[in-house]
Amino acid sequence: MEFIVKLLNAFNPRSDAFLFMWAILVTGVFSISVIIERFIYLQSKSSFRPVMFIKDILSNIQKDDIPTALKACDKNKSMALSGVIKAGLEEANTGAERIRNAIDEAMLKIIPLLEKRTGYLAVIGNVATLMGLLGTVYGLIMSFAAVGRPGIDAAQKSELLASGIATAMNSTFTGLSVAIASIMVYAFLKSKTQKIIDELDEYSVRVLNSLIEKSFKTHKYHISATQLKEGVGLHVTHNNIKIFTDNKLIKEINI
Repeated sequence: MEFIVKLLNAFNPRSDAFLFMWAILVTGVFSISVIIERFIYLQSKSSFRPVMFIKDILSNIQKDDIPTALKACDKNKSMALSGVIKAGLEEANTGAERIRNAIDEAMLKIIPLLEKRTGYLAVIGNVATLMGLLGTVYGLIMSFAAVGRPGIDAAQKSELLASGIATAMNSTFTGLSVAIASIMVYAFLKSKTQKIIDELDEYSVRVLNSLIEKSFKTHKYHISATQLKEGVGLHVTHNNIKIFTDNKLIKEINI
């Protein structure tokens, strides 16, 4: 209890290092605000039972039921994984390249949002430590300066010096406390963010492969022999094939 009282007294303007104590307190409050905001955001973007979600999506893709798969994504729209998968599903019938580009674009949008502001905690950890040390050094300088004044006997000097050092050390203690807490939470949030990104990478590739496989499925079309002549030409786009003979369109196939 006595230690807490002395620590609180270090915030008193009469204390040598009070400015540094208040500065460390401000960084601590900022650290707490970042921690709360990041935890709430990452919790909302985390996937709930992702295996079951992806299994349902892949099942709908195999059934060519893209609308139902899109509804499943809308139902879980708060998840980061849902947004990435939905981007690919929306381009399901436009060809492999456009599906891949849509998923990559969605990944590039969501990953910076997942990592946003988390790095501030590592910076706060370093800054709080340095501010605590700086406050201690400043407090020691002021203590030794006070002891060095003339007209003070040896007993008083020892008492003033011990009291000054104890007060100065409070800034180091406070700075290290803020730094340790910030760095520990930073490691936790970094791990949580990486887990979400790993899920995005794994499951988006599985959905991408399934969509590409379906986009290249084989179609059988009948063209009568009377329509074919010596010169046959093909015009192929992403999902459309046009067959010409003698510069005349005889068949158009959408795949």
